[in-house]
Amino acid sequence: MTFGNFVGHEDAKLALILNAIDFNCGGVLFVGEKGSGKTTLSRLFRNLLPEETPFVEIPLNVTEDVLLGGIDIEETIQSGRKVFQHGILDRAHGGVIYIDDINLLSQELIALILEAQGRGENIIEREGLALKHPARFILVASMNPEEGALSPHLLDRFGMCVLWERLKEPFLRIEVMKKAAHELFINDEDEDQDKKLRKQTALCRPLLKNIKIPGEIEEYITAKCIENYISGHRGDLFLLYASRAYSAFCGYEEVTQKHVDEVLPLVLTHRKRIFQQMEEQQREHQEEKQQSKQDEHTDRQEQNDPQSEKTNPEKPHNDSDQGMDNPDTPLKESSPQEEVFPLGNTFKTRHFVFRKDRLNRIASGRRTKTRSKDKGGRYVKSILQPRKDIAIDATIRAAAPYQKIRDRKETLLIYDEDLRYRQRERKMGHLVVFVVDGSGSMGVQKRMIGTKGAVQSLLVDCYQKRDKVSMIVFRKGRAEVVLPPTSSVELASKRLRDIPIGGKTPLSAGLLEAYNLIRRVTLKSPETRFLLLLITDGRANQSISKAPVGEEIEKVSRLLRELKFTDYIVVDTEDKKKFIKTDLAFRVASQLGADYYTIDDLKADYLADIVQSKKSELFGV
Repeated sequence: MTFGNFVGHEDAKLALILNAIDFNCGGVLFVGEKGSGKTTLSRLFRNLLPEETPFVEIPLNVTEDVLLGGIDIEETIQSGRKVFQHGILDRAHGGVIYIDDINLLSQELIALILEAQGRGENIIEREGLALKHPARFILVASMNPEEGALSPHLLDRFGMCVLWERLKEPFLRIEVMKKAAHELFINDEDEDQDKKLRKQTALCRPLLKNIKIPGEIEEYITAKCIENYISGHRGDLFLLYASRAYSAFCGYEEVTQKHVDEVLPLVLTHRKRIFQQMEEQQREHQEEKQQSKQDEHTDRQEQNDPQSEKTNPEKPHNDSDQGMDNPDTPLKESSPQEEVFPLGNTFKTRHFVFRKDRLNRIASGRRTKTRSKDKGGRYVKSILQPRKDIAIDATIRAAAPYQKIRDRKETLLIYDEDLRYRQRERKMGHLVVFVVDGSGSMGVQKRMIGTKGAVQSLLVDCYQKRDKVSMIVFRKGRAEVVLPPTSSVELASKRLRDIPIGGKTPLSAGLLEAYNLIRRVTLKSPETRFLLLLITDGRANQSISKAPVGEEIEKVSRLLRELKFTDYIVVDTEDKKKFIKTDLAFRVASQLGADYYTIDDLKADYLADIVQSKKSELFGV
């Protein structure tokens, strides 16, 4: 298969052609589902470039040393002076860097690559080195959004973005199969087509400086960016460069409005999409506020109605008679029969930050940083503790001052006390234990629908962070592990959809079952890091012993706090829009030493993005 006869995706081809003409176009990001041809087209892009143009693919396990460059240890020892070893950014100068599944690469490395691309040079300040070298390259990357998202800031650094959809027409899919099956028998006509494109792009490059950009076109570009609520100035600049490159490709000497309109979706799609998502989130927030006011108004009417207490069995006569305050008075069942509610709307969850422990692990994942026991991970510092991974640079620095005393001039003499070892750091996944309230109180005003939507959103976050998950449901006087620890988030989603509600609220039973589960897993895998996610309204009204409910919960919470490598989050599902609130889940969070959130709080980061976006529009910051 060649670039020219690649089936469909003409917008993706155009984006690559424009970047081949002008490096200032800022690279291109392909966003789409797996197996749709993103990587294939990206690799065929080299056919449009002059021969011997570097085309470098960055693997996901790349280290900072390999990417930026560092000290060449062997040459340094032999020559007696510091010798720089060039990295990938230097080798890719004048060519293309391709990153497959860029969203799985660490955010720090992505930022370094984009910074070098934007500046056009790589600046190195490390290990006693201070140098810089040119690093102009075209950045081409692909990602599957199901595997995780890029931050809006990093997304904005890409000049162009193509939302990649699979081919739906049967005849196009058949054509793909035919071309893939006969890949070894490429026609001369196809190769000639690629040669013509290569020649055309080469002829367009020197024409760029002579392309005229009228003042009204600059005003039109600015107007389009303002019309689409584009924050910052990158959208304007990349749209200008892309329009100029497209004008040269079409053989024009002046940029026209038609050229701008043709490339506008490539440059503004990902920037406009970010704003639209934020706008939709803000609209939903406003609707929730309005609904909250209506509910408050309804509650006040019910309170003023003398018959409301008799006709509404859900509302207690005295709030202090419920839950943990008075366990002898059971909560009246709002849903006496079992009912299975559907999943509610999902959303992007906030970023959770957990403390970093000092345990050395062999681990993988994307949630929390941990010290690496093997040679994988990022080299962060040198240590004296012996291990197999020797830090050559730190060892040389430790031995260097003593070479004269050791009477060494041409070769380096290293003693055991000079040895330094690398402390590496990598990210790891957790075992996330969902403890879900399935009691009858969760059916009030169909709150279980929104709760299931929140849990599903957290499950998506677990999938993106490569966590294992387990699920415990407590209801009807007992707790049950409905999902043992697994890496299958799809299976967890299925279990979540099937959870019924009904019965009393044995909260202490759910916490005790979580404690026993964590203990069992710890015996098998002592290095496991846990996150207990309790989703409940806190209205406990069923004990598992003769002790009062509140006292029982406090005892189990004390046991949980003694567990190592375990973090706790409580998500309060109580409707906070009502006039009367119990805040019983907050009390449980205090006993656990847990972070406390309402379902709305889980979206807080996203709302903060909206505020920051508005702030950028108003003040340009």
